[in-house]
Amino acid sequence: MDKSFEPGQIESTWYARWEESGAFKPTGQGEPYCILLPPPNVTGTLHMGHAFQQTVMDMLIRYQRMRGMKTLWQVGTDHAGIATQKIVENQLAAEGKSRHDLGREPFVERVWQWKEESGSTITNQMRRLGVAADWSRERFTMDEGLSAAVRKVFVQWYRDGLIYRGNRLVNWDPALGTAVSDLEVNNVERDGHMWSIRYMTADGAGSVVVATTRPETMLGDVAVAVHPEDERYAHLIGTMLHLPLTGREIPVIADDYVDREFGTGCVKITPAHDFNDYAIGHRHKLEPINIFTLDAKVNDNAPAKYRGLERYEARKAVLADLEAAGLLVETKPHKLQVPVSQRSDAVIEPILTDQWFVDLTSEVLADGRPGGRTAITEPALEAVRSGAIRFVPENWTTTYTQWLENIQDWCISRQLWWGHRIPAWYDEAGNIFVGEDELDARRHATTEVVGALRQDEDVLDTWFSSALWPFSTLGWPMQGPVRNERGEIVADWSQDKLFLPSAVLVTGFDIIFFWVARMVMATLYFTRQVPFREVYINAIVRDAEGQKMSKSKGNTLDPLDLIDGIDLEPLVQKSTRSLLIPQVREKVEKRIRKDYPAGIPAIGTDALRFTFAALASYSRTINFDIKRAEGYKAFCNKLWNAARFVLMNVDEAGNGERETANARPATEAERWILTRLKHTLTEVEGHYATYRFDLLAQALYEFVWNEYCDWFLELSKPALNGDDAAAAASTRHTLLVVLETVLRALHPVIPFITEEIWQSVAPRLGIQASSIMLQPWPTAAGLPADEAASAEIEWVKAVLSGIRRIRSEMNIAPGKTIPLLLADGEPADRTRVAKFAAQIAFLARTETPRWVEAGTEEPAAAAAVVGSLRVLIPLAGLIDLTAEKARLAKEIARIEGEIRKCEGKLGNASFVANAPAEVVAQERQRIVDWSTQLEALREQARKLG
Repeated sequence: MDKSFEPGQIESTWYARWEESGAFKPTGQGEPYCILLPPPNVTGTLHMGHAFQQTVMDMLIRYQRMRGMKTLWQVGTDHAGIATQKIVENQLAAEGKSRHDLGREPFVERVWQWKEESGSTITNQMRRLGVAADWSRERFTMDEGLSAAVRKVFVQWYRDGLIYRGNRLVNWDPALGTAVSDLEVNNVERDGHMWSIRYMTADGAGSVVVATTRPETMLGDVAVAVHPEDERYAHLIGTMLHLPLTGREIPVIADDYVDREFGTGCVKITPAHDFNDYAIGHRHKLEPINIFTLDAKVNDNAPAKYRGLERYEARKAVLADLEAAGLLVETKPHKLQVPVSQRSDAVIEPILTDQWFVDLTSEVLADGRPGGRTAITEPALEAVRSGAIRFVPENWTTTYTQWLENIQDWCISRQLWWGHRIPAWYDEAGNIFVGEDELDARRHATTEVVGALRQDEDVLDTWFSSALWPFSTLGWPMQGPVRNERGEIVADWSQDKLFLPSAVLVTGFDIIFFWVARMVMATLYFTRQVPFREVYINAIVRDAEGQKMSKSKGNTLDPLDLIDGIDLEPLVQKSTRSLLIPQVREKVEKRIRKDYPAGIPAIGTDALRFTFAALASYSRTINFDIKRAEGYKAFCNKLWNAARFVLMNVDEAGNGERETANARPATEAERWILTRLKHTLTEVEGHYATYRFDLLAQALYEFVWNEYCDWFLELSKPALNGDDAAAAASTRHTLLVVLETVLRALHPVIPFITEEIWQSVAPRLGIQASSIMLQPWPTAAGLPADEAASAEIEWVKAVLSGIRRIRSEMNIAPGKTIPLLLADGEPADRTRVAKFAAQIAFLARTETPRWVEAGTEEPAAAAAVVGSLRVLIPLAGLIDLTAEKARLAKEIARIEGEIRKCEGKLGNASFVANAPAEVVAQERQRIVDWSTQLEALREQARKLG
């Protein structure tokens, strides 16, 4: 092994070897264990959320592979309809062209060309993170196999009466010219105004005042609503009002939706441009009036003077005319929640358009199949209610069920060219024919085709194809192997359906509605199985101060910048790979220079992964601090140095440890560390089962850092340097065995460093294998437990810790040999002192321990207490008496505080009544132990005067 740990060299070497060897492909004879990668956008780059989520998935896959499961990590990318089309349209705009200049087919060919050139960026970055994914089976939501699945599902749902075309209100992006999903809309708080407008009654005898933040939409008003129990307006219900500026009359209606306490208690109803108004209009059978074109200009349904005006120009004109007519009652500032498109930053306009929908609300099924409300929503609810699908943490179950219980029909059409084109055709009479191709559509026609057929211009919502991810990636509905463009088999449903359902889906809470629920609905409908057994909802990564990571704030972090480090001089060229806007890059640079004047040091992939694991609690958000990542780099360095120490001692002994493989450990220290290893592995396996990766990381960290490196390596030195050859050989063997075992336990979390070290350790134990990742998981069942030896070593540790604490607090040079006296104690203490005297003297750098017998005058000494045993370091020539008195006073105060804590708990009737009996008993025993130590320290303080 090299003298120092250099992660960059190790990572590039080992990942290439793993992938080339086929180690990521399904192996093992155990139960199938599959994880689906939430397919990142083909336009995307690796960000902190990706890195966190993929670390968790990779840990699970590596762990289960080592447990002998037949593992598959199914990966791939999403075609990201809007985002991808926008990138290519921007490229064309730079050339002075639009997609319409090219035409549909040449434009789609241009997008495919971009995808081939740039679409693998994020998957290459995933390799840097060390993901053990089966890249030979990588899928793309637009590849031929998945496209066949999309057509099959659309056609089947249409023929089963679950897909229909209708004129409905949708989120419309006027800049992109397409409907968008709720997930693609951000509600942004902005400064705006609230305008109050007077509507006169038709007879001119009265009026009502309505308040609105969008006065231009009044041109499409069809009613004014009041609460049915509002006495102020009861006499107006059913009467007509003059709609200002339009020459139209509209009714006053009563509806429970109206909040009597808000504003004037009167609400203008514009069903064609507001989702709540649309629902009210539908209840009251009011005909909606759409006043906007698809590019958000006023259309011919409005008075002539406003036609052709852009919506905000129309607002100014309407307000001016209202003021001139004396109908503008009040204007006041108002904070608004404005719906803004994620893709174009344009303000979303709800507009009535002809779209395709999946029916999620009908009570009656077209084919009579059972399922409650519809054939897909009720089974999806029942799957979670019955426990067939379990959410972790469990509270997300409520989010899932509440959404499905209040679901609306799903708009699945998008007015784009890039995506799965809707398999529907129209004849010259406007009749609709649906099929997997035109021939299939004609074959299933129920009416005569009039003239030629033309295919629908729209494409399907990206979420439609990703909803099929659990089974389309496995080859459904193809009969036989599915091959990629290179002729390689990427899926075969007849074989691969054994991976359905997958074991766990790891995803964020923000797409429970848009992806998780839809996968459950689609998979149950077409395969009669749940898509996955568990859904682990991972936390959202925020910065060190808990702020949402944002490019505009300059607090984003690129995972690869953390792995490789950031040199501030060439920052603009080298770092923040995903930030292409100069102003954003400047903000990031400024923030980094403030916190890290010398730049961010390279921490390596393993340290970054360990950081993510240590943060992965059940919390909704986690705060990422680079300094914590630096701490886990120190952990990797410590592991590396410990391995070098072990290997040097083994090599110096002639590398002859294999013969002792079945021998009983010769020393208590060996039996203690093996017992601790057994307990740690049991704990780790439990945390994998409950997805508590933070506790898992903590258990491994504490064992490696504290117990193996800080204690066992030290405790092994007396045997390694002693005259007992058998003890030395046994100790060297145990050092190797424990190191090799813990490397396997650490491998799912930090794969690169564990592989590199293991390659040097395994041969010395007679293990011949190509990779640690193909080795079995180290089960606790195969390790011995010796609690008696553990108690002995814990006593030795306590004695050594007491001596070292006195050395540190009294500033005694570490290399100086000091006298050691022992007083009081139990008979067992004398037995232990006799057994471990040489080890204590060696490790604590003391003279041989001597007992101060009862009745003998004690010298002035500094003391540490282990149970009832007092460990004494004589003060003469070593210690300042005043300083020792101060140290004792501080220690006495600390122990008094611990006793008060215990007494406080036991004095709490609720704690005593509700806490487990063993916890209450533990607190009572702690009072006894602390009290014994307190009395010994007080006695020592009295002896010092």
